[in-house]
Amino acid sequence: MRFAGKVAIVTGGGQGIGYAFARALATEGCAVALLDIDDARARDAAARLEAEGARAMGVLCDVAEEAQVEAAVAAVAARFGGVDVLINGAAKHLMEFNAPPLTLARHKWRRMLDVNVTGIVNCSAAARASMRERSGGVILNIASIAGFVATSSYGVSKLAVRGLTVALANELAADGIRVCCIAPGIVDSDAAMSDVPRAIIDEFIQQRQLIKRQGRVEDLVKAMLYLCSDDASFVTGETLIVGGGFPLRV
Repeated sequence: MRFAGKVAIVTGGGQGIGYAFARALATEGCAVALLDIDDARARDAAARLEAEGARAMGVLCDVAEEAQVEAAVAAVAARFGGVDVLINGAAKHLMEFNAPPLTLARHKWRRMLDVNVTGIVNCSAAARASMRERSGGVILNIASIAGFVATSSYGVSKLAVRGLTVALANELAADGIRVCCIAPGIVDSDAAMSDVPRAIIDEFIQQRQLIKRQGRVEDLVKAMLYLCSDDASFVTGETLIVGGGFPLRV
């Protein structure tokens, strides 16, 4: 019960990896708020967690909209007493945005950056005061192995997430807030499995990964629990690659 008495906000928490993160935190005693651009999805996901005995709430929120973010964080603090953990998981991703920079339509560029990058700024700024009042907290950003290659529009946005992680870790250190990042490889989330052709996944595993198996959402959950807990109390500003050995870096 590493998170007993803690409160976490998970953006993009209505489904997929975000929901898995919220459920894992709830299992370890955390109250969880699932923020999602789909109100029904957020509330349904929260209801499922409550049925399992968790303290949970679903909140409509477009992370690109500053006022919506501030209202959502205020609602979470009012119900649960504050915020200790923020997981910035909401993102525009997968094949639609995995295009060369000059190929992706400009309106899609703007929307992607508004969500993937500015959304993190909005949520971090909104949660900061509550975390500071509770003697610190943890912000966990979700990047991607694509951010280490950065040949696609999506990859560039996730490169920005890595840089923002470092900048926020520096800015928020005085408030006792740690900021870390996970860069997932291709994992078996429903979104990835339905969007990325199986042939591409298999080729990636065999030709690029050192560990020759499909990545699992469970792999990310374990990394998240470590970085968001006191087990990682001496870690900040870091991006942890969970990609089966790709990419390697020195």
